[in-house]
This record gives sequence, C-alpha cells and structure tokens, in this order.
Amino acid sequence: MFSTRSGAAKLAMAAISLLILIKIIASIITGSISIRADAIHSALDLVAAVVAFIGIRISDKPADGRHPYGHGKAENISGVLVAGLIFFAAGTIIYEAIKRLISGATLELIGVGIFVTAAAIAINGLLSWYVLRVSRATDSIALEASGRHMLTDVFSSCAVLVGLTIVHFTGLIMLDSIVALLVASIIVKSAYGIMRKSFGGLIDVKLPEVEESVIRAAIMEHVGELVEFHKLRTRKAGNQRYIDLHVVMPRNISLEEAHSMCDHLEQDIKSKLQRASITIHVEPYSEERQQYPISPEPPREKP
Repeated sequence: MFSTRSGAAKLAMAAISLLILIKIIASIITGSISIRADAIHSALDLVAAVVAFIGIRISDKPADGRHPYGHGKAENISGVLVAGLIFFAAGTIIYEAIKRLISGATLELIGVGIFVTAAAIAINGLLSWYVLRVSRATDSIALEASGRHMLTDVFSSCAVLVGLTIVHFTGLIMLDSIVALLVASIIVKSAYGIMRKSFGGLIDVKLPEVEESVIRAAIMEHVGELVEFHKLRTRKAGNQRYIDLHVVMPRNISLEEAHSMCDHLEQDIKSKLQRASITIHVEPYSEERQQYPISPEPPREKP
C-alpha cells in the first residue's frame, strides 16, 4: 500500500502531522526556541509532503492533446515550491533565534523537550529512510525532495537534542538560540539542493553522464549495423527521460530494415533506462559527407 509514490506521500503526511503536534506541545511547555524551530521545520515537512503528493498525482496523468509530452514536470514544479517554503522557514527561524538572543528567555521542563526530541528523531529517521527508498525505486523527484527535507529534520532534531542536553546540565540558555541558528543553516543547505535539482528538470538539463554512457553503450552493441550516430540529446521531466539522436545507416538497407533496427535499439535503451521516450532520426550513409564511425567516445557534433 505504501510502496507506491502516492502511498509513501500519504504515509509521510500522516506521520509528520503527529510529529508537528508533539513538537508544538513540547515547545509550549518548555519555551524552547530550538524546539519551536524544529516544529516549524516539521510543519514544512508536511507542506512538502502535500506538495509532493499533488505533484505526483498530476505527473501520473497520461499524455493528452494539450500535453503531448505528459505532465512529468509537475514534480519539478512541486520541488521548486518545496524549496521556496524551506527558505522561508529558515528565515523565520533565524529571526526568532536572533530576537531571543537579544531579549533573553527562560526554559522549563527541559527533560520533556529532550524526550520529545529523541522520539522525533527515531520516527523521522525511519520515515525519511522509507520515503527516500521509495523515491529511488520510483525515480520520483517530488518524493525525493520530501524525503530529503525530512532527513534534514532528523539532523536538525539531533542538533536540538544536543543543545537541550547541554542546557540541562550547564544552564547556558543562550545555547538554545544558537542551536536554532544551526538548524536554520541546515535547512538552507537542504533548500538549495532541492531547488537546484528541481530547476534542472524545468530548464531541460541533460541526463547524468552515467546515464548517457549507458545510452552510448547500447548503441555500441550495434557496431556493424550502424555507420555512426550523432546529435544525441537528453533531458528529464519528473521521472520520465527523453532521448533523441541521429543514426547513420548503410544506403543499401530497406525502409523496413531501418525501422526494425530503430525499434531494436529503442528496446535496448529502454531495458537499461526506465521510463525512457526515444526518438531516432535515420540518415543514409554518404561518402561525400564527413562521417564519424561509431566509437566508445562521445561522438563529435556535426555543424
């Protein structure tokens, strides 16, 4: 039930809602700004999970007349929204922490805060591990953004736990605000990573070099049947890969043979890269034109 993208997003929303409630109660009881910062972080985890769920639902819609390439970029858009929310949360935490450092404050029932934070670390650790596992299995950028956000929540909670423990034994209350600032820096780093990856899909950044190498290796398996290939272009929208290239074939083969060769090449690439849409343009070999034989190295582009 929870092994799908939508299922994992639903599980994340339910668990995070519980964590938010627990942290808010703990922050009210103790008066800790670092626990409040952690609660804000968890609240954004919930927003991230909701946005990821919506993005996944939209991206799952099949291609239609208005969207012939599908709706995959909805996941990238949701990732950008999540990153923006995380930046906003970091700014809020920094403001509150600096304000508390200037005005001062008192903490009560620190032991309660320590217990709640430790429990939150355990729950969020398991949840983020599972969500990231599903995101890798389904290649979902929206779910990955949500999972990584939850993982930063684990790190921030660890910082809060250390800070509260030190405050408990030393009485240095200002450490609570300092830890909150540390949490904010962790959140900013997380937001930057999510924003960068999400924008990559929106501006059609090419596939990672390791995946392009897989494509070239698949073509190399057909040495002797193809003369050469060039103009390899790749991009990704959500979890869908788009690949197009030109292949040069001998002049003496029939249209049916060329078509069969292209089908075979497409299936080879799809067997190695999931959710790939491939377009192949066939060109006849011509001795008058400068041609480059197939080689293991990335082919030179033609002018």
